[in-house]
Amino acid sequence: MTLDVPRIQTQVAELLLEYGIPSAAIGVLHDGKVVEFAVGVKDVETGEAATIDTVYQCGSMTKTWTALAFMQLVDEGRVDLDEPVRTYLPGFRVGDLEASAMVTPRHLLYHTSGIEEAYGDPGEDDDVYERMVANIADAPQVSPLGHTHGYSAALGYAILARILEVIDGKRWDDIMRDRLFDPMGLTSTGSWREQVDGTRAATGHLIRSLDEGPIVTPVDYLQRAFGPGGNITSTIREVLAMAYVLLNEGTAPNGQRIVSAESIREMMRSRVPVPDRYMFGPQWALGLIVCDWHGETVYATDGSTIGQNARLRILPDSNTAIAMLTNGGPQERFYRKVFNEILVDLGTVTIPDLPIPNPTLHLDLSRYEGVYERPGARFEVSADSGTLRLTLVLDPMQAEFLQKPDRINYELLPVSQTHFLMPPADPLEDTQTVAIYDFTDGAARYLHTNCRVHPRSG
Repeated sequence: MTLDVPRIQTQVAELLLEYGIPSAAIGVLHDGKVVEFAVGVKDVETGEAATIDTVYQCGSMTKTWTALAFMQLVDEGRVDLDEPVRTYLPGFRVGDLEASAMVTPRHLLYHTSGIEEAYGDPGEDDDVYERMVANIADAPQVSPLGHTHGYSAALGYAILARILEVIDGKRWDDIMRDRLFDPMGLTSTGSWREQVDGTRAATGHLIRSLDEGPIVTPVDYLQRAFGPGGNITSTIREVLAMAYVLLNEGTAPNGQRIVSAESIREMMRSRVPVPDRYMFGPQWALGLIVCDWHGETVYATDGSTIGQNARLRILPDSNTAIAMLTNGGPQERFYRKVFNEILVDLGTVTIPDLPIPNPTLHLDLSRYEGVYERPGARFEVSADSGTLRLTLVLDPMQAEFLQKPDRINYELLPVSQTHFLMPPADPLEDTQTVAIYDFTDGAARYLHTNCRVHPRSG
C-alpha cells in the first residue's frame, strides 16, 4: 500500500483546526492490509489524545451492521425479504391498511416504507423495540408504500430488530453480540452506551463558530430507540472489519463466515433510486448507499450522532475501503479532502464534485413553491425575482443553542428540472443538494434533502 501516512496526518491535523473538529481516526483497507492512524484529541476539555483504540459513536452506520444480522436470517431460511412484516410480527399495524398488510423487510432496508417516525417515547428498557412497534399502530404515511425513498432514522431498522428479537428469542443487543461481534472477534464494538469503556470513549463536540471553537455536546448519546439504526460504537479497525466482510463475500478477517456470498451480492445489487442523487449517491441498496464515482460503483455507509460522525466508503473494483470516525462535524468538505488525498495516493478513483448549476434552465417556479414538512422539519420554498429560495425553519430551542436565527434563507440553483444546489448561508455549512419532484398533480409533491423526504403540506 503506497500511502504517505506522515503527509496525510499532517494535512488532517491542519484540516481539523480549519473545521473545528477535535479528532479523527482514519483507516484504510487495501488488498487485505490495514493502515490506521488517529489525529487530535478525544475531548477538548481534557486534551487527551485520540488513538486508533479510541471508541467513537458510529451513528447510522449501525444500519449496515443490523442489515448484516438480518441477512443471516435470510441465509438460514427463517425470513424472506419480500414476505410481509406481518408474517413475523402478526400484530403489526400502522395507520394505512395497505402498508400494514404489505410492507416487507426489503421496504424497511431500502427506506421506502413511507411510515412516519411516530413511535412516541418507547423508553430505555429492554422492550424498547417491542414498544416502538406497538406505538406505531396509528402512524400515518409520509408517502405511499414503495413510492419514494425517504430515510427512516430509527423506526425502519427498529422493526427489523424486533423481527430479529422474535425469531432469536433474545434482545437486539445480545443478537448483535452473538451473531456479529463475537464471531468476528470484535472486542471494542458495542450496541449500547453501557457497553462502552469510558476511558476509551471519544466525547462528541459541536461547533457554533470558529472563534468559539468546538464545545462538548449537550447530548452525549442517542436514545435507545435509535439502537438498531444508530447506536453502535466502535474503533477504526473494527469498522474496517465490517468493510472486510462486505469486500470478501461475507467472510471476516479472522476467517469466520458471517453471511453467505449470495447475501452480500443481494445487499449490493438490490436497489431503489434516491431522489436527491448528488449528495450521497443515486441509489440505495440493502443497508448501503450506492455511489457513482466517475463510472465506478462505490458503496457507502455513514452516520452521525449529536457531536460524532462516521464515514465508510467501499470500492470493490479496487479491493479498498476507507473509514473515518470523528468527534465533531460532519463536514462534507473535510471528508472529501481527506478521502481524496488517500484515494490519489492509492491510485484509485476519487470523489466526484457536485454538479454545476445550469443557468439556461427555464422553470415554472410556481410548481415548486410551497411548504414541505414533517414533525421537526419544515422547508418553505418561494420565488423571489425569478429565483427560488428555501427557508429552513429551526426549532426555537435548537436555534438558540446553535446561536442561529430560527429561519435561515437559502438560494436554490437549478441543476435540472428536479435538482438544485443550495449554497451555504454560513461559513460552517457545506453546499447541499435538494430534489423537489413528483409533479403528478401539477405542483411538486415532495422535497428530498439529506436523504430525508418531506411531503408538501401547503
